[in-house]
Amino acid sequence: SAKKTYIVHMKRHMKPPSYRTHADWYSQHLASVASAEEDALLYAYDAAYPGFAAAMSPEEVDSLRRSDSVFGVYEDTVYSLHTTRTPQFLGLDLELGPLAGVNIEGLNRASQDVIIGVLDTGVWPESKSFNDANMAEVPARWRGGCEATADFNPKIHCNKKLIGARFFSKGYEVADGPTETPSPRDNDGHGTHTSSTAAGSLVSNASLLGYASGNARGMATHARVATYRVCWKSGCLGSDILAAIDRAILDGVDVLSLSLGGGSAPYSRDTIGIGAFAAMERGIFVSCSAGNSGPARSSIANVAPWIMTVGAGTLDRDFPAFVSLGDGKKYKGVSLYGGKGMGNKLVELVYSPHGNSSSNLCLSGSLDPAAVRGKVVLCDRGVSARVEKGAVVREAGGVGMILANTAANGEELVADSHLIPAVAFGRKTGDVIREYAKTARRPTAVLSFGGTVLNVKPSPVVAAFSSRGPNTVTPQILKPDLIGPGVNILAAWSQALGPTGLAKDPRRTPFNIISGTSMSCPHISGLAALLKAAHPRWSPSAIKSALMTTAYTVDNTNAPLRDASDYSISTPFAHGAGHVDPHRALSPGLVYDASPADYVAFLCSLDYSDEMLQMIVSNATCSRKFADPGQLNYPSFSVVFGKSRVVRYTRELTNVDPRGGSVIYRASVEAPPELVAATVKPSILEFRNAGDKRRYTVTFVSRRQNVKPMKNAFGSVVWKNSEHQVKSPVAFSWERRP
Repeated sequence: SAKKTYIVHMKRHMKPPSYRTHADWYSQHLASVASAEEDALLYAYDAAYPGFAAAMSPEEVDSLRRSDSVFGVYEDTVYSLHTTRTPQFLGLDLELGPLAGVNIEGLNRASQDVIIGVLDTGVWPESKSFNDANMAEVPARWRGGCEATADFNPKIHCNKKLIGARFFSKGYEVADGPTETPSPRDNDGHGTHTSSTAAGSLVSNASLLGYASGNARGMATHARVATYRVCWKSGCLGSDILAAIDRAILDGVDVLSLSLGGGSAPYSRDTIGIGAFAAMERGIFVSCSAGNSGPARSSIANVAPWIMTVGAGTLDRDFPAFVSLGDGKKYKGVSLYGGKGMGNKLVELVYSPHGNSSSNLCLSGSLDPAAVRGKVVLCDRGVSARVEKGAVVREAGGVGMILANTAANGEELVADSHLIPAVAFGRKTGDVIREYAKTARRPTAVLSFGGTVLNVKPSPVVAAFSSRGPNTVTPQILKPDLIGPGVNILAAWSQALGPTGLAKDPRRTPFNIISGTSMSCPHISGLAALLKAAHPRWSPSAIKSALMTTAYTVDNTNAPLRDASDYSISTPFAHGAGHVDPHRALSPGLVYDASPADYVAFLCSLDYSDEMLQMIVSNATCSRKFADPGQLNYPSFSVVFGKSRVVRYTRELTNVDPRGGSVIYRASVEAPPELVAATVKPSILEFRNAGDKRRYTVTFVSRRQNVKPMKNAFGSVVWKNSEHQVKSPVAFSWERRP
C-alpha cells in the first residue's frame, strides 16, 4: 500500500529505562512494525510533542495503534499560508514618552537580545531588510544555526540579524515527492515578507514600483530573525511544522510567528496548538494569523487560548485608481499597476462576451481574443486569483481590466501589482459598472492611476477577509484576540519571482505590497518582541494581556471601528479587543496573567480525560479544573447563556507599574441594558506595590428567558485610573435550550 505520513503520539512515561533517549525508543518501536523501512522515521520530536512522525502503510498504522505505548496515530494535516508606512501608523517612529519610561532607541538596543522564529516559506537572505550593520554579537544563549544547501551558504547568507535558517521537508516529500529543492531559501516571497515585517532592518527609499515609497522597517528593527521553512508549493505539512516548533524551542527563540493555519480542530488534534503549548510552557510567545476566510461567521483558525490569534485591519494609506466611463461618470477604486498607463482615450468595454460564467470571471481560456482585443475587460472577482485574471485578459489581447467585487467580497478592496492597467472596485460600484456595460449601446472606459495617498479616513477598518468568531472549539474564549495592519503591507520580497507571484511575471522588485492576516500576524510578533525586550520577566500571557487590554476600538475619525465587508460597525467577533497600540501596550498598568497550570485547568474544564489531556501536555493530570472554561484568567470575556441565566466569572489582575506606590483602579461595565444586567465586585481595586495581585468577580444576568439562538450582543469591562485604562471586550451569546 502507498505510504503516507502519520504523527504518532507516544506515552512518554512508558519508555523503558534500557533506552538512552526517547528517540531511540521511538525508532525501535517503529522497527517493530514488520515492514517499516529504515528511513521510515521522519522526525523524533523532543520539546514540542511526545512522539514521532513516520511514513507508513495503513497496515503498519493499524499495528502501531494496537501498542499499549501509543496514545494515537494521526494522518498528517496540510495547513495553508494566510496569505513602509506601518511603523508610522503604529507610532513606532516617535519617542515613547514618559509613561512608558523608555525611548524607542533604548528599546531597540534591548531587543537585540530577543529572537523571533518565523515558520513560513523561508527567506531571501540577500534582502537589505536582513542587513546586520551596527548589531551586537549574537546572544550567547542561541543554540540555533543556518543549514547549508546548494543555494544557501551560511557563511555568506547568515549574519547577526538573520541568525537562523533551517528547512523541514520530510513530511512534504512523502506527500508530494521531492518536487522542490529542499533549502531555507524563499522561492515564494511570503516568508521573506513576514520575517521582514516582524524584525526587518530599516531600508530607505523602499517601494513597490514607486508605490508606498519611503522607509521600510520591521516592528522590532534590532531583534534577531531565525527562519524555519515549513511551507512548499503544495502547502505546509503538520509533521514539518511540529518539527520546526520543536527545533525552534531547542534553538532558543523568544517569539514564534506562524502566518499559516487550517480549520479549527479540538485541541488534542490541533498540531499547531499542541506545539504552541510546549513553546508557551517554556516562556515563548506564539502569534498566529486568524485566517482569511472572513467575513463568514465562525471562520477563525488557531483558536487555542495560549496562542495570540491576529486578525487584519487597514492602514491610513491607499492606492487610488479610477475608471472614467463613456457616460461621463468617474469612479474610484484601487490598484498597484506600475507600468505605462492607458492615456486619455476611451476604449470599448466588454463584460462576459459569451454570456457564460467563466468569461465573466475571466478564467483561463474563457476569453475569445476576437471579442476582447484592444478593449477593457470587466471581470467579476472570485474563483481564480485577482492577478491571474489580469494575465488572462492580457493574453487574450485586452488592454485593461476592471475587477469588480460580487456579494462574496462586498466592499473590501485589495490593491494588486497587475501585469496590465487594472483597477479593483467594491460590489456597489461594481454593480453600477456592470449595469453600464450591459445596457449602454457602445460602452467605453479608460483607466487612470493616482499613486499613493496618506492619512486616509476612516482607518483602520477591519478587513473583510479577516476570519471571524465566534470560536466553535470553545465558545467561552473570545477570538480573534486583536487586529493589526494586514492590508496593502510593504515588506521585503524574494527575487525568485515577480510581485504577482505568477510564473509569467518577468518583473523583479526587492519589496512587495500584499495583504492577509499573514501580514498582521508578524506585526504582533515584532511588537511582542519589543514588549519582551522592555519587560524580560513577563510571561507570554502577560505580554498578550498588555497588547489586548490597551488596544483601541475607534478609528481616526473617533468613530467606532467599521467592517470593510459592508461598512457596518465592527464587533469583537471581527476585531477582538481592538487594534493594537504599541505605545500603550508597553505600559498597560495591569495584566491578566496565566500560567501553564491555568491552561491545564482550562483543558480539564472541557471534561478532558487524563489521557486526552496528555495528548497536549505530557504527564499532566486533572488535579484542578475550572467549573467553566470561561474561568480562565483571559483578557477578554465570551459569555454564553445556556441552561442558566446567570454567568459569573472571577478574574485576577497583576499590577505591572514599575514605579511602586499605591494605585487605585475603578471598574465600569457596559452591557446592552435590555438584554443583560452586569455588575463588578469589588468595583474598586487598590494595589500597593508592583507585582500585587487583586481579584474581582463580574456577574452577567440575562434579562430575558428566551433570546433567539445565534443572537449576539457586546459590551466591555474596564478598569481605569488617571493614567491607565485596562479594557476587556465582552461578547454575549444565547444557546438553544433543549
